[in-house]
This record gives sequence, C-alpha cells and structure tokens, in this order.
Amino acid sequence: MQTDLDRAALTVSVAAGKGGTGKTLLSTSLAYALVERHPGAVQLLDADVEEPNADLVLPVQFTGTQPVELLVPQVDPETCVRCGKCAEVCAASAIARIRQTVITFHELCTGCGACAWICPVDAITEIPRVVGRVDTGMAEGGIEFVQGRSEVAQQHTGAITGAVKKHAKDDCITIIDAPPGTACPMQETVAESDYCILVTEPTPFGLSDLGAAVETCRALSVPCGVVVNRDGVGDAGVDDYCERSGIPILLRIPHDREIARAYSRGRTLALEFPDWRPKLVSLLDAVAREVSQ
Repeated sequence: MQTDLDRAALTVSVAAGKGGTGKTLLSTSLAYALVERHPGAVQLLDADVEEPNADLVLPVQFTGTQPVELLVPQVDPETCVRCGKCAEVCAASAIARIRQTVITFHELCTGCGACAWICPVDAITEIPRVVGRVDTGMAEGGIEFVQGRSEVAQQHTGAITGAVKKHAKDDCITIIDAPPGTACPMQETVAESDYCILVTEPTPFGLSDLGAAVETCRALSVPCGVVVNRDGVGDAGVDDYCERSGIPILLRIPHDREIARAYSRGRTLALEFPDWRPKLVSLLDAVAREVSQ
C-alpha cells in the first residue's frame, strides 16, 4: 500500500522542552519503523551534540569521523595597537582588552570573524580550532546514522550542529534528534525542518516546557505537533492546551512498565514491540500530509 511518505522526502526534527521526556526513544523508534518500509532511504541525525546517545539505542557500526573546526582569533602583539575595537564588537565576550594586553577566550568564540574584520591594523589572524566531530555509520536495520559530539567545555555548538545537518539528503526521510530545551542549540537544529515533533509528558512541568517549545517552533515558522509520552499519569493540562492552541496530538505512548524496561535495556519501541511500527509510520504519514498542504 502506498503511503504519503512514498511520495515525499521529509525532514522531521524531534524535540522536547526538557530532557528525559522520551525524545530519543521516539526518534530512534521512528527511524527503525520507517526503514522497514523504505529501505535505504531513512537517515537518523543525532544533533544533541553535547550528549548524543541515540547510538546506545540503535546499535551503530561507525565507519567514519571528521573533525569540526571553527576559525578563532589569534592576536599578533607586535602589530596590535590595543585600541580595543575587537573587544567592543565581540558579542560573545571572547576577546578582551585588559590594560595594555588583548586576551582571547577561544572556548567562547562563535567564529563570526568580526574582530578580525574591524581590526584597523590587521593584527588578528583567524586560525582553525577543533570544537567537535561528526561520526558517520550505519545503524541496525540499514539506517544511515550521523552523530555530532562537541569537545568538553565547548560553549557554542552551532558549528557542530551545522556540520551534522549538512548530511541530510534531499531524497531521504531524515529524522533529527534535537537537543533538549528551547535555547540556541535546539533552535539551530529545528530551523529549516519540514516539521517538528514535540515530545512531552502530561504533567504541569511538561505543559510549561511544551508551551515554550511551541512558541519557539512558531517563531521559526516550523509547524509542530505533539507526542504525549507516559500517557495516563498527570492531568489533562497538555490536552487542554493543545486543543486551545490548535496543536495536533499525533500519538500517545502509555505509561507502561514494559516500555520503560525495554528502553532501559537500550531497545527501541519499534524493535521491542512490532505492533507499534504501523502506528509510528501512520504518525509520519500524518506529518507528511500536513506538510504537503
């Protein structure tokens, strides 16, 4: 039977307002459920670069790794006139003039190049600095897998997220596991997606974070829907909010001890419980229909 996904390449990010809501469980389960019907045409990108863990759920055979570099400033003290313009223009406070010395903080640098551009005496040279890496391989079931990982204490991960997203193919169904929260790393991941699935729990805390995540998606002009994990606990706040806001609830994953046990053993929902595969494919079909409208 042909589905909407047979006719459409799709990039879907999976995000959550906070960690621990089941985001990775859903993204890995979606990828595994889809690859059975679309062999060779499913990608899973783990863009949670500060703490990637999708490879723990879908065993991956890694075949390649590439460093991610950022151009950071190097000041020539012999040429520098200590005017301080470089520090004034730096929005990240990655360069400072302290008395007659200019100091750089490479771990804070975003690589924008403004300091080198504004320097009146060309005392700043941009040099490459490794800020992370991108690993590539093949996950169980024939899923193309890409994972970003930042260096320890790296403050800005945008370059790594961008390097991961460059692996997205136009002719594939691409699932992107986004970082938790609604700050810059999540926004950089979700931006330009066709759709964002927001995973939440039916609790007051879940509702609070969901509201922030929905507003973030709207600001990015990315349509979104909700998957309620651990359905059956908490209250009706999430349901009421979604109804008022016109946000579709795409799927409910029950609060089930067997599902929790499977996930704790590193098993996807689709792999451990085959009955869930049609539900997950139907979820993406619904997303594809909404995107195509």
